[in-house]
Amino acid sequence: MPNRAEIHVVDDDESMRESLAFLLEAAGFRVQLYESATAFLATLPRLERACILTDIRMPEIDGIELLRRLKDNNSKLPVIVMTGHGEVPLAVEAMKLGAFDFLEKPFDDEGLVATIRTALQHGASTVAADSQANEIAERISHLTSRERQVLDGLVAGHSNKVIGRDLSISPRTVEIYRANVMTKMKASSVSELVRLAIRSGYLT
Repeated sequence: MPNRAEIHVVDDDESMRESLAFLLEAAGFRVQLYESATAFLATLPRLERACILTDIRMPEIDGIELLRRLKDNNSKLPVIVMTGHGEVPLAVEAMKLGAFDFLEKPFDDEGLVATIRTALQHGASTVAADSQANEIAERISHLTSRERQVLDGLVAGHSNKVIGRDLSISPRTVEIYRANVMTKMKASSVSELVRLAIRSGYLT
């Protein structure tokens, strides 16, 4: 990855933009800041190799609509979406629209930088991505039917209580199945579980 790759930060929160600029410049990136998706889209034709880091909730054009417009423009730039805690359905929609990944606020600084580096390298790693998808699909194949039902509820953003009500089982029982799903999928969080489900093709 080029040491001075350019990161385009799109966020209507000025303090967040400035904080990200400080972090990313310290990590060796060039950074461009935009207070809105509209301002960013005006620069799109001039962009070269870069990565886009955008908030999901913004006035006028939000992160989801930005992804749609990038897709319509056949943009190949990797997009990382920043979401609020618990916004799993939005994260799923973003990844279905082509987002490379999503991060829940507040996120770990080192994790963000690592995700950006991976996104910038992604274009040259199609074979590796296919291999990973097959591996994840294999993990899913080892889930029981009930565990898959719980997986479906988790990636839909439902709580244990809601999943239990839908499946007519107790929240405690859901917690047991949830732990099994996490172990079999090798996921440390619901966010990671969503990423795995999408990359395997389980969620389309």
